[in-house]
Amino acid sequence: MANLEKDPEAIAFSRTLDNVPVCEDYDKMISGVLYDALVPELSDGRFRARKLLHRYNNYFPADATRDSLTDEREVMLREILGGAGKSPFIEPPFRVDYGCNIVIGERFYANFGLIILDTCFVKIGDRVMFGPNVSIFAATHETGVQSRRDNIEYGKPVTIGNDCWIGGNTTILPGVTIGKGCTIGAGSVVTKDIPDWSVAIGQPAKVVKTVDPVPDI
Repeated sequence: MANLEKDPEAIAFSRTLDNVPVCEDYDKMISGVLYDALVPELSDGRFRARKLLHRYNNYFPADATRDSLTDEREVMLREILGGAGKSPFIEPPFRVDYGCNIVIGERFYANFGLIILDTCFVKIGDRVMFGPNVSIFAATHETGVQSRRDNIEYGKPVTIGNDCWIGGNTTILPGVTIGKGCTIGAGSVVTKDIPDWSVAIGQPAKVVKTVDPVPDI
């Protein structure tokens, strides 16, 4: 269910991010309130992201070296994302809605085919690894038909803690928090929060065991 009021904390946080298409419906969007996805500012924000991602996903100069390509892709990633720590690496192809609502920590790695629908914030911690074809959906719709006819939608944020490994072909649904030190088995659909230090698998994902905690870095 969508929220009824804008979230001042979410709005304040958004102003610390890069590349944000600020407008009334953006503030509603990141607050989980029903909003119009087709207002010009949001349409332009999605267009900008697609333009930048087209370059990112197809950029491979003939004279590229491993180091030069890594460095140049990192520069391009920072144009797309709201914030990123040291040494982010995302294998193309990579797809987002806006990019500005995504914040990733240090040493983030994603294999081929990552999709993030970031209508709300997607926050990913340090030393997180994704297998291929991971999908994160912070976007959703009402089940009532009329709002979909009217291009009205809403979202819920997704948070992934430090030191997580998300297996290939995993789907993470709106509003989910995955705690630190978790492993999500390949092919899982994560519909509910996963506690720290858990291994979860399945559709829907369920905790099957825990692992020994390690000290925070």
